[in-house]
Amino acid sequence: MYKLLLTALLIIVSHAAFAKDNILIMGDSLSAGYGIQINKSWPALLQTQLSEKSLKYNVHNASISGQTSSEGVRQIDQLLALTKPKLVILELGANDGLRGLSVSEMRNNLQSIISKSLMARAQVLLVGIKVPSNYGKRYGKMFEASFQQLAQQNGIPLVPFMLEPLLQQVTPENRSQYIQADGLHPTAKAQPIILEHLKPFILKNL
Repeated sequence: MYKLLLTALLIIVSHAAFAKDNILIMGDSLSAGYGIQINKSWPALLQTQLSEKSLKYNVHNASISGQTSSEGVRQIDQLLALTKPKLVILELGANDGLRGLSVSEMRNNLQSIISKSLMARAQVLLVGIKVPSNYGKRYGKMFEASFQQLAQQNGIPLVPFMLEPLLQQVTPENRSQYIQADGLHPTAKAQPIILEHLKPFILKNL
């Protein structure tokens, strides 16, 4: 399934990769538009807004639902070679956390993606995520701290928590408007809110 999705992306990218400067998004279901129409996902909304502002960037969204950091490592070389991005938005790790995988292994995988991206002369924006509280305080703190450590070690910008603005919006009464029934994925209504949270970081690095 992953290979089919990646192949489809590469076919699309091959026709447009060099027409404009490129933004590569490497993420999971939080960026892949899981459970909603793709054109309502925050990466699609980002492309629309950049075009409206006459900012000549193509947004290439390589996000795949269920993607882990190790799968990202296997794909990054090919994606960098094809898109030659000015900016890589790295939003991976959530599935590592949900599966209770090794935090140190996740950190090593993300470091590999960051190093390869920097060597390709791309800016990197690291997008942090948190695991649910039922995974335990110790694991949660280690998981969250790994994003901060990577940002500091590599001198790259960090969005501490991708879903931070939803914490202020969601109440027990309106939860279904912003969070899907699985309790994990944002709805279409939440996508503009997520983008507004990410956009200052993105624009600063273009």
